[in-house]
Amino acid sequence: MVSDDIKIKPLQRQKVCVIGAGMAGLASARELRREGHDVTVLEQSGDVGGQWRYDPRTDGDDPLGGAAAPVKVHSSMYASLRLISARENMGFTDFQFAPKDGRDGRRFPGHREVYLYLKDFCAAFGLMASVRLNTSVVRVALAPGPTRRWTVRSVDLGKCHGADEEEEEVFDAVVVANGHYSQPRLPSIEGMEAWRGRQVHSHSYRVAEPFRGEVVVVVGCGESGKDIAMEVRRVAKEVHLVAKSMEEVTQGLAKVLSKYSASVHLQLHVERLCEDGRVVFGDGSSVFADTIIYCTGYNYTFPFLDTEGAVTVDDNRVGPLFEHVFPPSLAPSLSFIGIPIKVFAPWFFEAQAKWVAQVLSGKRTLPSEEEMMRSVEEYYHAREMAGAPKKYTHDVSLFDTTYIDEFGSKYCDFPGVEKWRYELLLSSFVNMLDNLETFRDEYKDSDSIRNSVEEWHLSAQQAQATAAPAATKKQSQ
Repeated sequence: MVSDDIKIKPLQRQKVCVIGAGMAGLASARELRREGHDVTVLEQSGDVGGQWRYDPRTDGDDPLGGAAAPVKVHSSMYASLRLISARENMGFTDFQFAPKDGRDGRRFPGHREVYLYLKDFCAAFGLMASVRLNTSVVRVALAPGPTRRWTVRSVDLGKCHGADEEEEEVFDAVVVANGHYSQPRLPSIEGMEAWRGRQVHSHSYRVAEPFRGEVVVVVGCGESGKDIAMEVRRVAKEVHLVAKSMEEVTQGLAKVLSKYSASVHLQLHVERLCEDGRVVFGDGSSVFADTIIYCTGYNYTFPFLDTEGAVTVDDNRVGPLFEHVFPPSLAPSLSFIGIPIKVFAPWFFEAQAKWVAQVLSGKRTLPSEEEMMRSVEEYYHAREMAGAPKKYTHDVSLFDTTYIDEFGSKYCDFPGVEKWRYELLLSSFVNMLDNLETFRDEYKDSDSIRNSVEEWHLSAQQAQATAAPAATKKQSQ
């Protein structure tokens, strides 16, 4: 909703802290700077990119990730990971994810190509001037005083030797964009504590070689579970992939199970783990296993954030959040970017960030706290009536595929996603369901998709050629 007095009220310049320099954080920084805000991005690692910055290290002393947050190693990326979304659907609206000479030009490239793309985005818009690397946020809390401001306490990891090195700053607003693919989410299985084999969460999986010659149980039949199972089977003695039910067995997975029936086996549910090394499945069968890899997802976690209970995480529901962005009692000075899943990223992060930036500048206004809270409660009720478990609160496309476009048009006049991109998304998804092993490299576009992709490539290349001199000029100034 647009403020009625926008034409006469001067826009406000806020001092804003963005936590995280991954895809959501960089989108936030760009939109906030465009709106004229004073932006500081705090990033704990040595470069931008977030999850897309591959880190070969793992949490070696805690491979399950069961210790209190935060994990020591942020990235959960494994070496062979490739996108499951087409690159044509993964760019910023005005900085497309087009192939570049000498780089990974595939439609479904590896993780490094996304990292390099985010680096390019950073350079094109001069964002590094606002980013502090190797800076870990220790605590974010309301600052004392009559106005709502935030105290942010951080540590420079490059020179820190103790708590005395902490730095404290006060900001008008904080944007939380720290991602949610780092803190392992573990199942509760009888016997996990006493089982004698190796237990690892996919957060600490990087390559298959450590599992050579082993009997490996992969718990979880999502995209990473299937990816890892297919990779590990190349070196393992046996792989047992555990699904929740037969509904998770797509035609593509059935093909893989048939093709590699000698070494890959489907199991339904893990009943219990035994001290002697056996893994007992739901049908009563069992196998002596060397390693269990849990591909069971991640928890939202904000160990640095102290809101005195105003924002909580309950079974992966971060709330209450109006439109997954603003906590009603602390809006607009506190916001979250990148909470929803199964959205067009970074397109949706851009839309969220633009909304936040315009609300902070006074260009747009929010409903009252009571109205926002009522909206959140109505959303929760609707999800409950639809049968969606609480842990899927932020899966916005699970029941409502129109939400993404409606959000952009309603809150920040953001351009909608073109029809051909939805067609490409659906086509890629169906191909993945049918051809799990080959969908990234073997696909057949319809005439409409092929024509649209060709036009996209041409316009993206032209935009890159125009943007490069501008970025060079900006960096030299």
